Amino acid sequence: MTIDEQVAFLTKGCVDVIPAEELKKKLEHSAATGRPLRVKLGADPTAPDIHLGHSVVIRKMKAFQQLGHDVIFLIGDFTGMIGDPTGRNTTRPPLTREQILANAETYKAQIFKLLDPDKTIIEFNANWLNAFKPEDFVRLTAKVTLAQILERDDFSKRLAAGVPISLHELLYPLAQGYDSVALKADVELGGTDQKFNLLMAREIQRAYGVETQVIMTTPLLEGLDGVEKMSKSKNNYIGITESPDEMFGKVMSISDELMWRYYALVTDLTPAEVAQLKTSVESGAKHPRDAKVELAKHIIADFHSQTAANEAEAEFNRRFREHQAPTDIETRSIKADGTIKLVDLLTQTGLAASKAEVRRLIQQGGVRLNNERIGDVAAEIDTAATKEALLQVGKLKFLKVTFE
Repeated sequence: MTIDEQVAFLTKGCVDVIPAEELKKKLEHSAATGRPLRVKLGADPTAPDIHLGHSVVIRKMKAFQQLGHDVIFLIGDFTGMIGDPTGRNTTRPPLTREQILANAETYKAQIFKLLDPDKTIIEFNANWLNAFKPEDFVRLTAKVTLAQILERDDFSKRLAAGVPISLHELLYPLAQGYDSVALKADVELGGTDQKFNLLMAREIQRAYGVETQVIMTTPLLEGLDGVEKMSKSKNNYIGITESPDEMFGKVMSISDELMWRYYALVTDLTPAEVAQLKTSVESGAKHPRDAKVELAKHIIADFHSQTAANEAEAEFNRRFREHQAPTDIETRSIKADGTIKLVDLLTQTGLAASKAEVRRLIQQGGVRLNNERIGDVAAEIDTAATKEALLQVGKLKFLKVTFE
């Protein structure tokens, strides 16, 4: 690729490139000297799983890796114990060292679904931040002013609302910024919610006499609901370790409009290819459902395999086009004497979280017993006469129950 083609490839889908002209200069210098750029992506292991929303920025890291640059996945085992205040209206509860390290191990395994493990540098920021002496932290805090820290929306809003801010939270952007000093990062990647931290890192680098990094932010991917950002806490996510069948079903549940956002952010298709596909759908040459099937298969192929993607499509068609039950339904044995209320059975087996949820699902037509839709919230099963039952909740949850 020419330098201009590299810039276009690397900045595809980015929200911010600051400063844009500096990225081009760094790429030119890299090409002239043969020195790869050092590209940093930091993640605090505050939860064990990575979802599709996280993969947007990891995919950007993969793009740099494909061009031969050094990509550094930085695990914030030190900063994770502080707790990133980004997007928080309360102090984040700090995790224990044991929780941090356990989550870090799962992160390392999951990122290699996209990144080349032989060409990915894994670092832990406790390696240098744990070595800090008190005077080192004093020097670090002297590099910025309180006014600069309080420019952050999260902090200013909490101050205005009278919500407490702990002093250790103010250290977070400084510690993250020092990571870029320690790593001599040329580029740092992050979601748009990390923009303050990334810009602060440039200030910290400048204060320590290190060449400043270019920052590149990627959009926050909307979840399955198309409204809130993808999050496990909102249950609107696609986990990258989920089964191909689960992934396929979830992708097929998104809206036709949201589909194009996913195409742009979580596939390797070029903007021109996505635009061409969208035009074919809008003209009627391709059905939106078929385009969504292709999207699901792109995603599954990335995290599993093309074979798994094809099998997931076949399984989905069996269940939703041919109205057959899945081929791999779990079977569970339940002790029962006489009759059992369907509401009790669904909560007992974990197919629904509460009896209230079951009643709502029944009223909405979302519960089936032996492939028959149930409309009566008081429905019961005579376990003496029925030794086996196929339960279905919504489109994706199935369970075969045998009664003892």
